Amino acid sequence: MIVGLDVGTSKITCVVGEKSVDGVMEVVGVGTHAAKGMKRGVVINIESTVQSIQRAVEEAELMAGCNIHSVFVSVAGSHIRSQNSHGIVAVKDGEVHVEDIERVIDAAQAVPISSDQRLLHVLPQEFNIDSQEGIRDPLGMSGVRLEANVHLVSGASNAVMNVEKCIRRCGLEVDGVILSQLASSEVCLSEDEKDLGVCLVDIGAGTADLAVWLDGAMHHTAVVAIAGDQVTNDISMALRTPTLHAEDIKIKYACAMSSLASAEQRIEVPSVGDRKPRAISRHALAEVVEARYEEIYKMVLDELSRSGYAERIPAGIVLTGGTSLMEGAEALAERIFDMPVRIAAPSSKSGLNEMIDDPSYSTAIGLLEYAGKGAPVPDSGETRISTREPKKKFLPEVASGEAKPAFSPAKAWHKVKDWFQSYI
Repeated sequence: MIVGLDVGTSKITCVVGEKSVDGVMEVVGVGTHAAKGMKRGVVINIESTVQSIQRAVEEAELMAGCNIHSVFVSVAGSHIRSQNSHGIVAVKDGEVHVEDIERVIDAAQAVPISSDQRLLHVLPQEFNIDSQEGIRDPLGMSGVRLEANVHLVSGASNAVMNVEKCIRRCGLEVDGVILSQLASSEVCLSEDEKDLGVCLVDIGAGTADLAVWLDGAMHHTAVVAIAGDQVTNDISMALRTPTLHAEDIKIKYACAMSSLASAEQRIEVPSVGDRKPRAISRHALAEVVEARYEEIYKMVLDELSRSGYAERIPAGIVLTGGTSLMEGAEALAERIFDMPVRIAAPSSKSGLNEMIDDPSYSTAIGLLEYAGKGAPVPDSGETRISTREPKKKFLPEVASGEAKPAFSPAKAWHKVKDWFQSYI
């Protein structure tokens, strides 16, 4: 089994999946709990985050009928940095072997990174052999010079370590740390879109995460630090209502385009303290929401223009994440970006399809798909182990964020002590 843990700003989602005989990842357990202790993708309260993770994991264990021991976790936030790099090596025997590919990727990632940053992913884009360009898999090809273009993704060391610390406080191990929008891309983008050129915008509660795909590889990632929570705050301030009520109003009545909201429809707005509720038009609410959505989209467009990819994504924009669900969000995006826009949600062939067929589960389901790429497919003739019994997990390598055994000073000291006693 493979377990994905999406540690988001508004909620923690834990999903348990396994590969079927035909190689399809099936979701057998889902657990969610409100995130308390997170802000814009980073931990601000360890104890609250630990409790939220425990609740989500326990719910997923109950549904899947298994014990969870380790997870693949998502990471997001404005601390994420990315850059493209180039490496070149000489081919030893005139034919490209696995060792040559590893060496050229090592050469490409040998770039200076800030001491407070931790390298999360090294994503190959394309390889060049001598004068031949655009090679995706150079293994076995002949040549004397091998070049590689890669996309490097790093995150703040303390931010990543705090997430890992919360998970280990729950008695779990971290199999890998995966970039949020990279995971979402696995279930939201088609291969045709990745080849042609597309931008995924995962709009959550704390941040809007961008991922630009071109020629089948990721070329640019960025984070916009404005998302759904700011929409809630705007409603709370404009309507003078507590944040909890503002969130409910946003979910039930808000619209991202004022032209789609009726001025005759009235909404009852709870007031602060003992004051009586007030009634406002849905059109007035939509005007408040539309202004913030416009700002989010324009910041995304500015980032695309700054990076030079605004004119290189003919497949358009793909929106996902819980904040993309609002009525009018897609229509407003098409007006702002002036290109095709669609809203994507993950899908599964398991019996939980209806539960997870929601953009807010894109990252969680994407973690399973990304981590499960190297997982073995069960033989159709073998005896299937019931999901009600704990099963040994296959732990694939995920970029440079694969699991590492935790260092234990106590165990190290006992080993040294035993070694000395053997010679006394």
